[in-house]
Amino acid sequence: MLLPTWRTLFTNPGAAARRTFSSTVQVRSRPSIAPKPTFNLKHIRENPELYSQTCVDRNYLVQKDHPQEIVQKHEQWKEIQRNSRTLRERNNDIRTKLSHARTFSGIEASDAGKPSRDDGDLLQQARDLKVGLQKVEAQEDALNTRMEYLAMNLPNLTSKETPIGAEPYLMGYIMEPPHFPSTTHDLTWRNHVHIGTEFDLLDFSSAGTTSGWGWYFLKNEGALLEHALIQYAISVAANHGFLVVSPPSVVYTHIANACGFLPRDQGGEQQTYAIAQKDEDTQSSPGLERNPEKSLAGTAEIPFAGMKANTVLNETELPLQVVGASRCYRAEAGARGAETKGLYRVHEFTKVEMFAWTRGGQEEVAFDSMLTVQKEILQTLGLYCRILEMPSQDLGASAIRKVDIEAFFPSRRGKNEGWGEVTSASICTDYQTRRLNTRLKPVSKAQKLEFPSTVNGTALAVPRVLAAILEKGWNEGEKCVNIPPVLHPWMHGVTQIKKKFQKKTPSIV
Repeated sequence: MLLPTWRTLFTNPGAAARRTFSSTVQVRSRPSIAPKPTFNLKHIRENPELYSQTCVDRNYLVQKDHPQEIVQKHEQWKEIQRNSRTLRERNNDIRTKLSHARTFSGIEASDAGKPSRDDGDLLQQARDLKVGLQKVEAQEDALNTRMEYLAMNLPNLTSKETPIGAEPYLMGYIMEPPHFPSTTHDLTWRNHVHIGTEFDLLDFSSAGTTSGWGWYFLKNEGALLEHALIQYAISVAANHGFLVVSPPSVVYTHIANACGFLPRDQGGEQQTYAIAQKDEDTQSSPGLERNPEKSLAGTAEIPFAGMKANTVLNETELPLQVVGASRCYRAEAGARGAETKGLYRVHEFTKVEMFAWTRGGQEEVAFDSMLTVQKEILQTLGLYCRILEMPSQDLGASAIRKVDIEAFFPSRRGKNEGWGEVTSASICTDYQTRRLNTRLKPVSKAQKLEFPSTVNGTALAVPRVLAAILEKGWNEGEKCVNIPPVLHPWMHGVTQIKKKFQKKTPSIV
């Protein structure tokens, strides 16, 4: 059973219209099997204004005071440390004296077989000190837990390449679309929903019966196109040196959380599907831990990142680049209008994802490699696209920089001038590896273990690219859809999609 979950990690009400992944995390104990995060609290304490301004720039106003609170909590922690120093020194002194006793119990016995008065006094002092130190340690643990929670809720820093605010920067075009006038066909035959329904490629009605709104059946050439797109995207990425991996679609929720992927706040569209557990699994018994929650992955980025959790990578392995296709699940609903019509925003879809681990400072190389793959795929598919440097308010919690590529949909001219996102690439530095305990073993033994950086990018999201192909490939003269030549090897001889005519059954006179 699947349940939409509204647990959130980063609150950003102003960015609800954009697809980012973050809100305010619900306080829960971390499962024992979860990777132990390592936050750079020192850097936060030394640069609280920088982190606060980052929250403001991203419109994460709930978190803007977190850096200063971390500073305050650390001062409180140091004060407790100073105040408890005498207790600790006295405790160590008593333990040393008691350890000199000759009996196994740690106390030198008297002639009567009982502890001496001096030893008895020391024992009582040790008990009193133990109680006092337990209180001190409880205060320290509470402060450390609070600082970890505050750090967990902070987004990554922002790249200098990222425009501040809500407006993206236009970097360029892939086949800039011609300026042709809108026609009545934009709302009929040029609409992928109309084309897909009339040509028996898409079935939303049956999917609504079997699964509900937001699901769909791909049929005939539509299903062939899906598999052709997957194979083509993987082949392009593999030719650029990416290793092919098939990831799982079910992940532990704490792995998704560590990647920065959680439902949006109450005003956003993002949700994740949590897998319901049996009642006996959701309640922990004394001495036993409840089974960790699992979720359906919204992107293969999550299992790819988790693949190296609690792992030490060798520097000689980097950059380590993988690509794979997976089913993705997002409970986002949105308004049932132009934004969510047809294949543009659905609950389940196939996506080919690229992911890379790289040494800090070399993220741009892996990032550019992914952008090259994305551009090659979209250009050879013959799609009109524009490339955008996304603004700070559009960045996910883990990203310091994000570039989107949007395709032109003739039927969506009333929404964002017809442009719609089809790929995205992000640099996450060590945000995810610190939370997943993925470390890097340097070549030199004199150097310490570091945290590698991660980079991710969409090679191809099937539904939107398929929809763009149907609309861009529409041949008005022949009333058919031309299939991009690069997909022909996987289309079983089909080069055009035409309307199917049912054979008439001869009437009986």
